[in-house]
Amino acid sequence: MIKKNNNIIGDNVLKTLFLLSALFSIAVTAAIILTVLIQSLRFFHFIPPFDFMFGLHWSPQLAMRPDQVAGSGTFGAVPLFAGTLLITVIAILVAVPVGIFAAIYMAEYASRRAHAIIKPLLEILAGIPTVVYGYFAIISVTPILKTLAGSLGMDMATESALSAGFVMGIMIIPFISSLSDDIITSVPLSLRDASLALGATRSETICKVVLPAALPGIMGAILLGISRAIGETMIVVMAAGLAANMTLNPLASVTTVTAQIVSLLVGDQAFDSPKTLAAFALGLTLFMVTLFLNFTALRIVKKYREAYE
Repeated sequence: MIKKNNNIIGDNVLKTLFLLSALFSIAVTAAIILTVLIQSLRFFHFIPPFDFMFGLHWSPQLAMRPDQVAGSGTFGAVPLFAGTLLITVIAILVAVPVGIFAAIYMAEYASRRAHAIIKPLLEILAGIPTVVYGYFAIISVTPILKTLAGSLGMDMATESALSAGFVMGIMIIPFISSLSDDIITSVPLSLRDASLALGATRSETICKVVLPAALPGIMGAILLGISRAIGETMIVVMAAGLAANMTLNPLASVTTVTAQIVSLLVGDQAFDSPKTLAAFALGLTLFMVTLFLNFTALRIVKKYREAYE
């Protein structure tokens, strides 16, 4: 009887601990959102939301003294989101094919010994500091890309979206390949055997059976890679620059939302100035955009999953 009571008490303690952990996570998330929201509303007292969301010029430099020229900056965020989109698209174009093909090879073709060697080597890329990737971009990748662009008669800036996006794509390959490998491996062997028994080749089985079954998980891996690319800062600052150019030219210098957030919060500007508060508005907008993308991706995954089942 005493042992049973002790078990009940232990279960109640664990249940309470789990509940507190869940509530703590929710409370921290709510606190972060509330903090960013409050500071963003303070920013929108200075700058109208329409001018911020649809403005085409970003120059948040404010005068430190009343006698300085150009006392009011411009806070049009469209160039920042255009730069973020451009670099993220380049990174995904590099990372998704390489990551998924590597995952297919490791899960379907590689021997156990090869898998045990290749996968850890790929995952080493995830542990390299982003500042090292930044140096790699400006020292190795940018000169090569500039030479290639010059040979094609195109002019490429020293700091460009192409260089930053290419290196960022290399950085997120392990996120996509490792997760996709685990997901493809978890597809039931019976599906493969049934397809092969019906006369399908190994490649046909992978393309028409295994990948559709693993599609929802692979989409999740790609979303993780996109989130990692959107949130990256150091590579962008070192390889793409901080110029808020309104362009979709990958050979030009651009900047991203995260890079500008860091730039806005560095310096001796007053915390309640529009320049500093703009960082919170950018953070809130980026959060809403990411939330929308995740919601859309979940709907797509659900649709494909229902079609397969």
